[in-house]
Amino acid sequence: MKTAAAVPSTAAEWREAYALTPERDAPFTTLSGLPVAPLYTEADLPAPEAIGLPGAYPFTRGVYPSMYRGRLWTMRQFAGFGTAEETNERFRYLLDHGQTGLSTAFDMPSLMGHDSDHPKSLGEVGREGVAIDSLDDMQTLFGGIDLGDVSVSMTINAPAAIMLAFYVVAAEAQGVPADRLAGTIQADILKEYIAQKEWCFPIDPAMRLLGDMIEWCSGNMPRWHPVSISGYHIREAGSTAAQELAFTLKDGLTYVEQAVERGLDVDDFAPRLSFFFNAQIDFFEEIAKYRAARRIWARELKETFGAKSPKSWLMRTHVQTAGVSLTAQQPLNNIVRTAIEALAGVLGGTQSLHTNSYDEALALPTEDAVRIALRTQQIIAHETGVANTIDPLGGSYFVEAMTDELERQAYAYFATIDELGGMVQAVKQNYPQREIADASFELQTEIDSGRRIVVGVNAHQQDDDVPLEILRIDPSLEGKQIARVQAVRARRDAGAVEAALAALRQTAAREDDNLMPGLLDAARAHATEGEIIGALQDVFGSYTESPVF
Repeated sequence: MKTAAAVPSTAAEWREAYALTPERDAPFTTLSGLPVAPLYTEADLPAPEAIGLPGAYPFTRGVYPSMYRGRLWTMRQFAGFGTAEETNERFRYLLDHGQTGLSTAFDMPSLMGHDSDHPKSLGEVGREGVAIDSLDDMQTLFGGIDLGDVSVSMTINAPAAIMLAFYVVAAEAQGVPADRLAGTIQADILKEYIAQKEWCFPIDPAMRLLGDMIEWCSGNMPRWHPVSISGYHIREAGSTAAQELAFTLKDGLTYVEQAVERGLDVDDFAPRLSFFFNAQIDFFEEIAKYRAARRIWARELKETFGAKSPKSWLMRTHVQTAGVSLTAQQPLNNIVRTAIEALAGVLGGTQSLHTNSYDEALALPTEDAVRIALRTQQIIAHETGVANTIDPLGGSYFVEAMTDELERQAYAYFATIDELGGMVQAVKQNYPQREIADASFELQTEIDSGRRIVVGVNAHQQDDDVPLEILRIDPSLEGKQIARVQAVRARRDAGAVEAALAALRQTAAREDDNLMPGLLDAARAHATEGEIIGALQDVFGSYTESPVF
């Protein structure tokens, strides 16, 4: 009679019994290429103090003691298309359907600092987001929405200080002072040169403009996050999780260093810095990435910059599901992808979450697609039970080991960047750009060869996809927006505009003067975004990137 084999009682016995070898394990990697072992045990756990408790340094398990038991994450949907009127209607729709914060998408001309009637804006006005040319547009965008009662996120970078000026003055018109405004403006300019490629000025004056905004907000907008340090676009450009983690954190640490060099106390501004990460499809790798990010940020703020307030050590994060993971083939599969990515963001401990719509690989989302994306968050919050206990994956052998590995790789990148002279110099030398290009090429090679499966794209394909009804932007809206900005120019006080722009040029020429008061004066005079950018470019010049292959 055959005797049953003994059940392995240790990890070593398990590996021996199942004859797992490095050669057999080799094909198993994360989306970013990190090796994944077949089994993790207590031997893979870090020291207990590295894990800690929620709300306690180093915040591996979350930045607040009660996390979602005390308050759910803010549910956001990125919205913006056409003119300010159309986007205002979408904002009201989202608020009526339970959204708790507004996230504003701007069109390409606005992101690049061009007015809608600029020759380079032709065909792009209102296509990828809302067209905002002036204070008039900003007031229309938030018409009927109490800006003292809602949190607003604005995804714009190079012209961020100008859009913030429009926003502050629009709120003034509602009777809402700047110190009551809550929300975030992205403004992460280093990320633009690294990944997204939307800039208006050379790197050094762009860094100065960001520093002016952070300094002004620290004294005037205590509820506002003046920069959302963004790994999202770094990941969308093709980076690995470790690169997203390292380059994003190094950008943030560079902004802290700049503010401290200006004479700001780190505890006066660090609590208002926030982060924006990608939620890619590799579930556990993403969760580990958020855990590592919190731990690194807390350590660097406390030990490197000497922040004394625990509020300065907290990494507050917004997470958005991965646009690059969405496929035009079999687009309804994207609902599943988004749900998994959103769940990773929640289990990773985000404070704010945006879920992409399933049709975004084809066009701007329809209202039906947006509603499903929002309902995805609500189902996670209210039906799955994942918010019932704090950090349910804390102590997982696999998750904690992956957290340690991503942290190790981030510090290795930090060391290289420091050798190059810091992040600004590294960007000027195209170091992060090359690293991302190489990682993107490697991943696409894996997909093209079939070594990495993307369902519906290189496996499980079908030829009879049902065409979706997609959102189409009325081409007449471009003409409407052009007429609108020209009407603003016609009815304003031209002398007041020129005086405001002349004063802004003088301030820009004095490196120690803060530009925000001059930007607010230009907004009040109804200067357009393009005019303000042009005035600053008269002093700062423009920027051309050296190609990276």
